[in-house]
Amino acid sequence: MEELDGEPTVTLIPGINSKKKQMCFAWGPGEMLVCETTFNKKVKSEMVPSCPFMYIIQKDIDVYCKILRKLFNESHGIFMSLQRIEEELTGKSRTAQLVRVSKNYRSVIRACMEELHKLALGAKDPATVRQLSSQISILSAMELIWNLCEILLIEAAPAGSLIIQLLDWVRVHVCEVENLSADVLGSENPSKHKSFWDLVTVLVLQGRLDDACQLLSREADANPPSAGMCRILGDLMRTMPIVSPGNTQTLTELELKWQHWREECERHLQDSTFATSPRLESLCKIMLGDEAALLEQKPLLSNWYHFLVTRLLYSHPTVKPIDLHFYAQSSLDLFLGGDRRPEPLDNILLAAFEFDIHQVIKECSIALSNWWFVAHLTDLLDHCKLLQSHNLYFGSNMREFLLLEYASGLFAHHSLWQLGVDYFDHCPELGRVSLELHIERIPLNTEQKALKVLRICEQRQMTEQVRSICKILAMNAVRNNRLGSALSWSIRAKDAAFATLVSDRFLRDYCERGCFSDLDLIDNLGPAMMLSDRLTFLGKYREFHRLYGEKRFSDAASLLLSLMTSQIAPRSFWMTLLTDALPLLEQKQVIFSAEQTYELMRCLEDLTLRKSEHADLDVQQLQDDDIETTKVEMLRLALARNLARAIIREGSLEGS
Repeated sequence: MEELDGEPTVTLIPGINSKKKQMCFAWGPGEMLVCETTFNKKVKSEMVPSCPFMYIIQKDIDVYCKILRKLFNESHGIFMSLQRIEEELTGKSRTAQLVRVSKNYRSVIRACMEELHKLALGAKDPATVRQLSSQISILSAMELIWNLCEILLIEAAPAGSLIIQLLDWVRVHVCEVENLSADVLGSENPSKHKSFWDLVTVLVLQGRLDDACQLLSREADANPPSAGMCRILGDLMRTMPIVSPGNTQTLTELELKWQHWREECERHLQDSTFATSPRLESLCKIMLGDEAALLEQKPLLSNWYHFLVTRLLYSHPTVKPIDLHFYAQSSLDLFLGGDRRPEPLDNILLAAFEFDIHQVIKECSIALSNWWFVAHLTDLLDHCKLLQSHNLYFGSNMREFLLLEYASGLFAHHSLWQLGVDYFDHCPELGRVSLELHIERIPLNTEQKALKVLRICEQRQMTEQVRSICKILAMNAVRNNRLGSALSWSIRAKDAAFATLVSDRFLRDYCERGCFSDLDLIDNLGPAMMLSDRLTFLGKYREFHRLYGEKRFSDAASLLLSLMTSQIAPRSFWMTLLTDALPLLEQKQVIFSAEQTYELMRCLEDLTLRKSEHADLDVQQLQDDDIETTKVEMLRLALARNLARAIIREGSLEGS
């Protein structure tokens, strides 16, 4: 895409003088943070900022408008259906589908316009009314441009039917005639109404000749002296040859008939048939395509493109699409007449008449307040195979670039970001990378939202993002002391370090309370317990308690001993494990063999030896050591008894 022809719009921030103070800013996905600094390279100024505020400058603010959010939501479904159109479809069937999609987009725009109209009628605040009116004007311009692109580019109307479609385009978008018609025809005597001839003229300018004929018949009845002239002009209107649906006549035949009809109109004008009625004569001149007569009706034409279509209807009804740009440019020049410069909308329509798609997209990108219009129109034109030559120099084609910009804007909204995901999905080159960058910035305010984001990442095999989200949820769960949830998320994230941290919290809670929380989770860890040694220990230690509860003392004793001898248990937990061995040592039946008892004694001595090496601890620790000394003495006594019993038992078994 080419560089912009003009400088971008300057946004002034109230209270900040960027000439005297240096600014600092930070970019976000949909906004920019701006503030004033105390730094000044040239002058040593006061250290207090003159504007002690921070400003958030947002782009794509339209996503926060409730009505326009409906536009974004509704058009998302149309966009998705367009992506599913089969590439195998060709010719008329494919064109018909694409035109149907285009009409669906326009119907959504019109529905939003109607809702804004209702809000504007009910609004009492002048500022709100101005804002709504501005949005209506923007949507109206968008639909006007889209409709023209639909006729010229998507449907590619041929000569003959082209003028009929352009007439429909003007009739849809120049709505004043309906109000004028209701006003005139609703009066007691329409032909005497002050706007009667304005209505007749507007109908002729819009090619609605049947309606104009009916009004002329009313004039003939009400004004007998002009009845003959009204009937003659009415006959000319009725006999004007024009392409109609289902008509099989060729363009050559149509041109011959039209030429003959035009000659008849000229003859009546030369014969001064309407000399006594300047209004009827003016209408006849309009029907001959007289430029001076048309320009006299500027107030009724209201804009240059209405003038263009009327001029083509009565001068070149079989105009070819390739010649449109010549008539469009000359009509614009004639209508404006040097009084004013073309506005952005004029330039966009002119580019469309010139079939310059690139320029249409460029001008719309500059003029419109968001990326919705250019993104969806470009995508549709791309499906029409009209954008193949427009590749951008920075690695993406025009369609993808605009869709990426639009999707980025959606991610600035707390709920519309979900729509943005699908737009990123349909950008084959840079879509996934952009989605990864944006999805990491979504604030996970609630667990429900986090689960939604997580599901999106999992569906797209975005491993790093899944791990990151699970870590965030695990941290939140730990802060809220929901250890079961924290452990579940850390396992899902496959984060060994965090799983170890949570497992330690579980063990600490057990030491303090004497029981485990979230037993269902710990009992069903399965292969997940292999994520970290501490998690493995937690799972196995819980299994020891389960075996003990089921009175499977031998299995419980073997598991307890293996936890200590395999070094999987943290040394800080050894005393707890040895204490858990006490009830097994005191059982009537010998549970631990002599060899197992020796292992327990070795572990106990190893533990007490390490304790003695840290004799210079504080008072509190020494008090705790007194308690542990009592435990050690009890354990030594129990181990000695069990060893004696085990040796006797094993000796008896060998003797027998």
